[in-house]
Amino acid sequence: MTQLLDAATAGDPKAAAQLLPLVYDELRKLAAARMAAEQAGQTLQATALVHEAYVRLVGGQKQQDWNSRGHFFAAAAQAMRRILVEAARKKRAEKRGGGLARRDPDELDIAASEIPEDLVALDEALTRLAVVDETAAKLVHLRFFAGLSIPDAAEAIGISPRTADRLWAYARAWLHQEIQGRPQN
Repeated sequence: MTQLLDAATAGDPKAAAQLLPLVYDELRKLAAARMAAEQAGQTLQATALVHEAYVRLVGGQKQQDWNSRGHFFAAAAQAMRRILVEAARKKRAEKRGGGLARRDPDELDIAASEIPEDLVALDEALTRLAVVDETAAKLVHLRFFAGLSIPDAAEAIGISPRTADRLWAYARAWLHQEIQGRPQN
């Protein structure tokens, strides 16, 4: 797989064609898990997310060197994160209704609703966490955007699962504090 990744990023169309079936199912599972966590009314679909991420990873002008399968999937998670954040920022833009949310008329009688996840706030807080603790930020990135388990994420970044458990608890608390302490628009 690493050889196919290297050949595909070097521009070999045959390698890219052989690579896609090998990674598509896993990328689709990652995208579906990520999209399931998105709020209702999301216009981006998991298939489109996979295709866009794949094009960014393999079809770009910039040469990439993939040193392992884990490296490729970590980069895929990063690409998916960027795509989702870009989509969230576009939705938030004034010309697209700003902070207004689309609602079904049947929902208007509901007294209280859940607060939707704010992906842009998470991205900003994750960027600040990377300055404070880069390893914790990588762990959150792999867990949240790639859907990796603690042991898999720990292996991908080269730490023990126990360390990953501690970092995961720390990072979740840190991010929660950052997002809750952030002034709302």
